[in-house]
Amino acid sequence: MLAVVWEYRARFGGAVKGLASEPLARRFVLNLAVAFIPAAVLGLAFGKFIKSHLFHAVPVALAFIIGAFVILWVEKRPRQAVVETVDDMTWKDALKVGIAQSFALIPGTSRSGATIIGGMLFGLSRQAATEFSFFLAVPTLMAAGAYDSLKHRELFSMNDLGMWLVGFAASFVSAFLVIRWLIRYVATHDFRWFAWYRIAFGIVVLATAYFGWVSWTP
Repeated sequence: MLAVVWEYRARFGGAVKGLASEPLARRFVLNLAVAFIPAAVLGLAFGKFIKSHLFHAVPVALAFIIGAFVILWVEKRPRQAVVETVDDMTWKDALKVGIAQSFALIPGTSRSGATIIGGMLFGLSRQAATEFSFFLAVPTLMAAGAYDSLKHRELFSMNDLGMWLVGFAASFVSAFLVIRWLIRYVATHDFRWFAWYRIAFGIVVLATAYFGWVSWTP
């Protein structure tokens, strides 16, 4: 997430500086807040149920496969973008993307895939849907990480600090090296290859679970 913040530092910095005086900056922040709410509310309400009932091989594999067919359907259907850029989005557009993001609470569903495909389904251009998906990832995943860390704070130990710092640095550097390419790639290419990967992986999980070749336990 810090790599995303760095990539869009001018946009986030401008939003913070212009929050008091610029309507465009206020609308950008409002849209992020509106889109963040659905997943936050549903995650708090159903988080325990999801972890106890859906983190199993069959539900995850089915989510992979069903999500793939949704991607193929959205990519195939004719569409005309009515929202070309993130700046053109209204709070209603943001709410629709936020609702799409809520499906990522289901294990096996890609958060970025759900928001980008959902955004395109609701009239956003591929570029706008991609950029807003990455913008929305920052408050969503940072809030989820902070909440989960606070909830399981008793598991943390100063003895693990070195390991955490190494992991933190490695994740930031690797994301920093690929994030710009990734954003440009997904903004200009369709997701059909990703859909077929999801179908193949879902079938592999179902087959290995059925025949007992892999123990897919939580």
